[in-house]
Amino acid sequence: METRGVTVTEAHIVNWSMLSGDWLPIHVDHEVGRAGPFGSIIGHGPLTLNLALGLVVQSGFFGDAIIAWLGLDTVRLPRPVRPGDTIRARVEVVEQVPTKRPECGRVSVAYDVRNQHDESVLTCTSALLMRRRDPGS
Repeated sequence: METRGVTVTEAHIVNWSMLSGDWLPIHVDHEVGRAGPFGSIIGHGPLTLNLALGLVVQSGFFGDAIIAWLGLDTVRLPRPVRPGDTIRARVEVVEQVPTKRPECGRVSVAYDVRNQHDESVLTCTSALLMRRRDPGS
């Protein structure tokens, strides 16, 4: 499944800095950004992750089946996200494991977040506790 896109703005980055307390100059200081390795300010990795998670939730892909987020594995950020980039998430269920409770199971989901040039900007695997469609089967 692929989500719609969202265009990352400087406001997203500043708001994430306010929420997280991460005011590293590479994120908010244009002079530092221009002089740095990426040529501009860049979004925080966790901002990119959370925008992608939000896009998936907004898509309705999981409906109301998510009970809890269990964890995150192998997060990679191969390219920066800059203001003006439009990102979207591709998600694939890669594993489903029953739990002791018949009404739910553990699901592993692979995320590949891509920019407007179809370049990967974030990959990870997330574990979720989810309601089963057919408890007991």
